[in-house]
Amino acid sequence: MGKNREINFVGQPILKQIMEIATALDIKSIIREKQSDRYYKSFGSMTQLVTMLFGILSRCDSMTEVCEGLRGMGGKLNHLGLRKSPAKSTASDGLRNRDSGFFESVYFSLVKHYQSFLSDSRTFGLTFKEVLLVDSTTIRLFSDIMKGVGRNPKGDGKKKGGLKVHMLIDAVQSVGRFVKITEAKVHDKNFLRGLELVPHSVVVFDRAYNYYLMFARWTEKQVYFVTRMKKNAVYTVNQTLRTHYRKKGQAKVLRDEIVGLSYHPEDENGRKITKDTLEVTLRRVCYQDEKNRYYEFLTNNMDITAEEVTFLYKKRWTIELLFKKMKQNFQLNYFYGENTNAIYTQVWCTLIAQLLLTVLQKKAQVKKAFSVVATLVRIHLISMLDVYQLLKSENRQYNAHDGPPETGQLALFLSSTGGGIF
Repeated sequence: MGKNREINFVGQPILKQIMEIATALDIKSIIREKQSDRYYKSFGSMTQLVTMLFGILSRCDSMTEVCEGLRGMGGKLNHLGLRKSPAKSTASDGLRNRDSGFFESVYFSLVKHYQSFLSDSRTFGLTFKEVLLVDSTTIRLFSDIMKGVGRNPKGDGKKKGGLKVHMLIDAVQSVGRFVKITEAKVHDKNFLRGLELVPHSVVVFDRAYNYYLMFARWTEKQVYFVTRMKKNAVYTVNQTLRTHYRKKGQAKVLRDEIVGLSYHPEDENGRKITKDTLEVTLRRVCYQDEKNRYYEFLTNNMDITAEEVTFLYKKRWTIELLFKKMKQNFQLNYFYGENTNAIYTQVWCTLIAQLLLTVLQKKAQVKKAFSVVATLVRIHLISMLDVYQLLKSENRQYNAHDGPPETGQLALFLSSTGGGIF
């Protein structure tokens, strides 16, 4: 019977190894800058960050589960820099009162630190400085702290609240470069006002972000975009560049036109200055895919081909996958606090957890899906295993034995005799 040395024991739990990815940057300087430890003696910013990441990575449903789970770790807390498990009341007070801006700064500092590491060498064969993707996802709340969307319920029912996470990512990365959390009722196009884009970059988004005034401003600055056209859009065709007939089962560009769309001038707050209208000249591309689905795209780039316009819009699916990862692999159905600051803090910590696992996945250089990585981390979160070897391991069976294990003895606990999975 030979020992299975594929996964080695180490002196730190997996949670500590993941935290080392975060502590690669100087978090203490962020604490000083944000003064996030002011008025806190026993529950510091790092303690709260570790506590939140433990709850998020282990998918706890409440702060009670988080604190009880940490209390059950016993002698492993010292590896995480904790002297003891925080009391539920202390952790809840910190979640309610400590400014979520600290966790926001930690997230963006991590994004900046690992930006080059997470970048892909793919350029998609295009000549743009950056290809950026914009979208938002709505998270439903069980209270009306933040105003939600949708119709009011009938009778005595109470309308639920909701928040919206707006995100801008680089097409060659898988983390949010610019993130804004708002009430769900906030219109998507308001997010575009806060973006600072460099000339000759291209930003891709869905038709919910149609904002003709911003399109005109971007055109003046040579910032390009690709989006879908609204079905009720009113436009005039100035020139037809090409046209083709539809053919069933064949993906092809059907029309390529130069069109004009009207908009009202606005001030910095989005209020109309005058009733007079201006016109922005854009390009309209009509496309049919191989499944006979029909699309209408808008862009202000007159140089690329119509096929490149459709290709750029297909890249928008990357950000949809990012939101899918966040909602399926982390606990966003239940929140640990009931005020706005607590909700913001949990969302920022969820984004931090997703970023840390993304870095971990790339460092391990494995082809396992992100969901598999998140599951392995959750199951072995406090196990003292080498996390990289755990992810790389492809062993699907126990070591061979001369005979069956002893009656009543689980194979899981046979590692001391050389027959365990470790």
